[in-house]
Amino acid sequence: MAGPGNQQPPAPAPQSGSAAASRPVPPMASRPKPAAPVRKPPQVLMIKKDEPEPAPAPAAAAPAAPARTPSRSDDELFDMGAMEGLTMADLLGPDTSRQKRGGGGSGPAPQTRTAPRVVDEFDFDEEAFLAALEEQDFVGTTGEVVKGTVIGMESDGVYVDIGGKAPGFMPKKECGLGVITNLKERFPKGLEVEVLVTREQNADGMVTISARALALRQSWEKVRALEKEGKVIQVKVNGFNRGGVTCDLEGLRGFIPRSQLQEGENHEALVGKTLGVTFLEVNPDTRKLVLSEKKAATAARFAELEVGALVEGVVASVKPYGFFVDLGGISGLLHHSSVTGGQLRDLREVFNQGDRVKALITDLDPGRGRIALNTALLEGQPGELIIEKDKVMAEAADRANRARSVLRQQEQTAG
Repeated sequence: MAGPGNQQPPAPAPQSGSAAASRPVPPMASRPKPAAPVRKPPQVLMIKKDEPEPAPAPAAAAPAAPARTPSRSDDELFDMGAMEGLTMADLLGPDTSRQKRGGGGSGPAPQTRTAPRVVDEFDFDEEAFLAALEEQDFVGTTGEVVKGTVIGMESDGVYVDIGGKAPGFMPKKECGLGVITNLKERFPKGLEVEVLVTREQNADGMVTISARALALRQSWEKVRALEKEGKVIQVKVNGFNRGGVTCDLEGLRGFIPRSQLQEGENHEALVGKTLGVTFLEVNPDTRKLVLSEKKAATAARFAELEVGALVEGVVASVKPYGFFVDLGGISGLLHHSSVTGGQLRDLREVFNQGDRVKALITDLDPGRGRIALNTALLEGQPGELIIEKDKVMAEAADRANRARSVLRQQEQTAG
């Protein structure tokens, strides 16, 4: 053994196949290992509404074993009974964001506490709901006719009190038919008017109304009534175009085609003249009002005629089934079976185009514009018209009286 004063040489390094491993390693002083960090035990805090939050315990100088707490229920830990009756507003507290935004004052904003609100989805107060509806006071649905009083005016329209939460507004273009140049003269304050609601109330409670739309509706109703009556009406021509002339009827624009004019070739000269017309088409949906002067002349002529009357006309055309006779603006048909009581081989044996004819009216149909004529009733003997046509035509007035009695007998027999 060596003495304490003698130092033992270091042990040789293990042999290795690499050159670096064979090098001698100088002795190095050993480094102390870093001490492990001291871990603090987890702290368990108990929060109650009535008790103040406990202060954290000071850090222990030396690590200590965590104290075990006995197990307790959730009701004991959080005191759930104390939270009953609280709302979300109570839990969140007052909203301080609005105070910060509103603010330039240096003093603290007053704390406002909202009253707790209890909402029960199964509880429905019907009286409160009906009271809320009455407060809205809805007035005016689209298409409804209402009465009101003019209360104000602007450059673009008129305000009318119709009994709603807000007045109704009538745009200038809806104040009436035609062009209105002075609204103040036409709609003074206090004037009672009747208007049509064209748009229901907006968010402000205001509805859009129109006197023009109501006037148009009433005009179409009047025109339809005139059409049903079938009367001839008088209109004044106020314009023309390539297809015909225009006129005004009950505030509506009417059109008369050239083909329905008595003087269609020179229709420009009719401007300013008054014509008797009747209806061809009345359509409020498409706003078409088409009139006819020729049909009016026919209607007026029909009003002068009656069954059994003796009329005189000119043969306008000859057809295989009879003659068309012009009676002065309207045509009547003399059917081949009503020409004579004798045997007739050819219609031209009796009449030709351009001949004057006297005949009795046996049927009238104003709706279809048809007139049935008869010359056989004027004969004394069947076939007399073929032999002595001039004599029959000369005595037509006297023979017509006898023929009327025959017609009455026929009507009584048929009835």
